[in-house]
Amino acid sequence: MLTAHMPLDTNKIALRGSTQDHLEIEDIRDDIIILKDGSCALIIQTSAVNFGLLSQAEQEAIIYAYAGLLNSLTFAVQIVIRSKRKDISSYVAKLDQFEAKQENPLLKNQIAKYKEFVVKTVKDNNVLDKKFYIIIPFSSMELGVGSSAKSLVKQRGLPLPKEIILEKAKVALSPKAEHLYRLMGSLGLKGRQMTTPELIELFFDAYNPNTDRPNVGEITSYTTPIVTKK
Repeated sequence: MLTAHMPLDTNKIALRGSTQDHLEIEDIRDDIIILKDGSCALIIQTSAVNFGLLSQAEQEAIIYAYAGLLNSLTFAVQIVIRSKRKDISSYVAKLDQFEAKQENPLLKNQIAKYKEFVVKTVKDNNVLDKKFYIIIPFSSMELGVGSSAKSLVKQRGLPLPKEIILEKAKVALSPKAEHLYRLMGSLGLKGRQMTTPELIELFFDAYNPNTDRPNVGEITSYTTPIVTKK
C-alpha cells in the first residue's frame, strides 16, 4: 500500500515551548527568589576557613562552634558548594593592557613571562574556583493560602500576588538570616545576602556554563526577563 507524504512546512509550526517553562524560578525581586509554587528563597554567600592550616585547638573550636550552629537552627537550610574552573580571562586582559603600556623592555618582558606562567599554571593544574552558599527557604505553606487555592497554583500561576508573597517572605526570612550571620561570626566566617543582579548571574551561569554571562552588575531594576520567549 502506497501512502503520500506531504512536505512539512516548518515555517507554519509555532514553537510554544520555552526553556523557562522547565525552570522552577518564577522571578527574582528585591534579592529574593520567587518559585512558581509561591515559595521563596534567600541565598547567603559565605567565606571559607582553611581548616587544614589551623592548630588542633582551633580546629576543635571550629567544630564545636559549627555543632552549636546546627543545634541552634529551628528552620531548614541548604548548604551548597559550587566548583568551577577558574576564569582568569579578565586578569589576563589587564596584564595585556599593562604590557602594552609598559615602555621599559625589561619590565615588558617580565610581564609577558608572568602572564605565560599564570595561564600555564591554571591550565595544567585545573585550578578550581569554589563558592559557598547557604540557602534559606520560605515555604508556600507559610503564605496561609487555603487548600482550594493551592490546587489551582499550576493552572493559574502564583497563589497570591508577587508583592504580597515578597512581603511575607521578607518578614520570615530576615530574622533567620540575621541569626545565621551572628553564628557564622563565631566560625570566623563572613556572610552576606546576594543581590538581585548577583542571583541572575549565578543562575544564568549555572544553566549556561559555556556561555558568556550578561553584564547585569550595574542594573538596579528589571522590567522584563533576561531571556524572553520568542
